[in-house]
Amino acid sequence: MLNNYEIKLAIAPIAWTNDDMPELGAENTFEQCISEMALSGFQGTEIGNKYPKDPEVLKRFLEQRNLKVASAWFSAFLTTKTFEEVKMDFINHRDHLHQLGAKVIVVSEQGHSIQGDFTKAIFNDKPIFSENDWKLLTTGLELLGDLAHEKNMEIVYHHHMGTGVQTTSEIDRLMRETNEDKVKLLLDTGHLLYSGENPFEIFDKYSHRIKHMHFKDIRSDKLALTVEKKLSFLESVKIGVFTVPGDGIFDYKPFVEKVKAANYRGWIVVEAEQDPAVANPFTYALIARKYMKENCDI
Repeated sequence: MLNNYEIKLAIAPIAWTNDDMPELGAENTFEQCISEMALSGFQGTEIGNKYPKDPEVLKRFLEQRNLKVASAWFSAFLTTKTFEEVKMDFINHRDHLHQLGAKVIVVSEQGHSIQGDFTKAIFNDKPIFSENDWKLLTTGLELLGDLAHEKNMEIVYHHHMGTGVQTTSEIDRLMRETNEDKVKLLLDTGHLLYSGENPFEIFDKYSHRIKHMHFKDIRSDKLALTVEKKLSFLESVKIGVFTVPGDGIFDYKPFVEKVKAANYRGWIVVEAEQDPAVANPFTYALIARKYMKENCDI
């Protein structure tokens, strides 16, 4: 425990090696990544593509560095595949995370997503779900929530740029049309800021359902360039639209005060996908850790 608030601080490996663009950080090893996480003072990690697939092997590497697994991303395709296909993949993912001691499963609907498509402008080509898509999504997520409960776990839905659940109104609809006992929310400050949403508003509305958080920030000049040049999501990542807390536009101090006042219990994951050849991941991990300690008492 880092503090009296039962808030645990992790960092994502995407700063060291990008899962969507593995050429970014291809030179960085798994052991370098987790060693630098530990040296930076973090308690936990999410799981990246270079991590050992055997949970016992991974646990041994992490325990040597006093790190725990916070969660890992699951790409759902509830709007474009049969539920049985999604279910099989989800159960494998759930069981892997359960063996690693994680309590939440990060889920994001990737049916119709453009987040990995270099040919699509992130703002101009954003997908809009049909009524049938919404029905498939909400009913499917509740069934995934039931499956998570079999292992005493929760799903946390990750709103994301370039998907059908990105904006405030879309988050509102998802929350309204799903059972709060079955579907929880992941709040990602970076994706909200990128989309033009207000993290304070989302937290105020759904603090009772928020069970996991990603903290990242935005470089406003790079976001403006993304809009001007009609860049894709991954192109915007490559030019540096994201950065860590303490290096962007968002003042986390009042936000974290609100998080503490709401008695949030769980992980905060620092996450900022950047080109590690440009933004050294260890350097930025230290920037984020220092900022969270000095400005947010975490």
